[in-house]
Amino acid sequence: MQKDTSTTAPSTTSGRIRHRKRSNEVIPEVSKANGAQLLVNDKSKYKSMLIRAYSSVWMIGGFVLIIYMGHLYITAMVVVIQIYMARELFNLLRRAHEDRQLPGFRLLNWHFFFTAMLFVYGRTLSQRLVNTVTSDMVLYRLVSSLIKYHMVICYSLYISGFMWFILTLKKKMYKYQFGQYAWTHMILIVVFGQSSFTVASIFEGIFWFLLPATLIVINDIAAYFFGFFFGRTPLIKLSPKKTWEGFIGASVTTIISAFLLANIMGRSQWLTCPRKDLSTGWLHCDPGPLFKPESYSLPGWIPHWFAWKEISILPIQWHALCLGLFASIIAPFGGFFASGFKRAFKIKDFGDSIPGHGGITDRMDCQMVMAVFAYIYHQSFVVQQSLSVEMILDQILINLTFDEQEALYRRLGEILQQGIQGKL
Repeated sequence: MQKDTSTTAPSTTSGRIRHRKRSNEVIPEVSKANGAQLLVNDKSKYKSMLIRAYSSVWMIGGFVLIIYMGHLYITAMVVVIQIYMARELFNLLRRAHEDRQLPGFRLLNWHFFFTAMLFVYGRTLSQRLVNTVTSDMVLYRLVSSLIKYHMVICYSLYISGFMWFILTLKKKMYKYQFGQYAWTHMILIVVFGQSSFTVASIFEGIFWFLLPATLIVINDIAAYFFGFFFGRTPLIKLSPKKTWEGFIGASVTTIISAFLLANIMGRSQWLTCPRKDLSTGWLHCDPGPLFKPESYSLPGWIPHWFAWKEISILPIQWHALCLGLFASIIAPFGGFFASGFKRAFKIKDFGDSIPGHGGITDRMDCQMVMAVFAYIYHQSFVVQQSLSVEMILDQILINLTFDEQEALYRRLGEILQQGIQGKL
């Protein structure tokens, strides 16, 4: 009997230790203390607010600098964000003991990641790369060949990774390895599914990237401050610190901000002009009717002492209201999804790379939802769907070889010459 007692004691102790370590990561349930998790009741809220504000100032300052530098630098920023997101998500299900028995398994995850990156950005930026090297015949032929075989290259890289995975399967590790394989592919869908829309929006005009991203930031900050000072009514159990007061206050602030910011951003050609290549020079273009101000007379019931009798509004501001509505009502569900996801894995944040905010993924949850909507809205309700000369030229440059383009040029010249002679 004495022997049995001595053998069970260590296992009980180790079990308690494991339990304590696990409990540090568990997020408290909302049901406890009936609203004790609200920011208004948090005793350390001012300290956390200062840390959060300090990080936000640095992030916003860096973001403004990158916007000023241009389209290519913004795309590079998106790539860096994707790498950090992938790193945080890869580590979420990582087990050190299993990884030690599978040398090179982490490298396989990154192989799939960069293969997906090559596929997505190759398809998104191929035409702009062609436009950049058109003046250099050697580079033009090289780039045209790479674009032609782009899908073959990407598929070869992917299938090599697939074979690598099969050949490294290890007995008693099948479940872990296949779980990691599925998890890696889910990460690729989450990260690159939205990033392709984000990069496409950037080159359609920085406006279509900057305004939606700014609205999400404004909504997040407004929800935090309204909840900080006025939050009393819990909004959703998945996110115990979110309140109805914060949600409603942020919605009103975001919609008003969308209308005003569209007027400011819409007057800058640097933000509204699309970029057709990968250069970084200054842009000049015809902004189009959406970015040309229209005057509206104020109604007669406006007091006489009011200085303005008419106001100038850009048509794009009406579209901005739709973006603001989505950013304030629908996009926060990306944050709710992330909260539920973190609760499922019993973690507080995806990482700790941003003091006061958590990880990069914690900041990108709503941005991913918003980026997809902004691009779809732009293509559906803003861009004209009819063919244009530029669209036809783009297809000619990307799909025809240089010799075929010369033949097309001569053939068009003959057709035009015959047309001119027929009129004479």
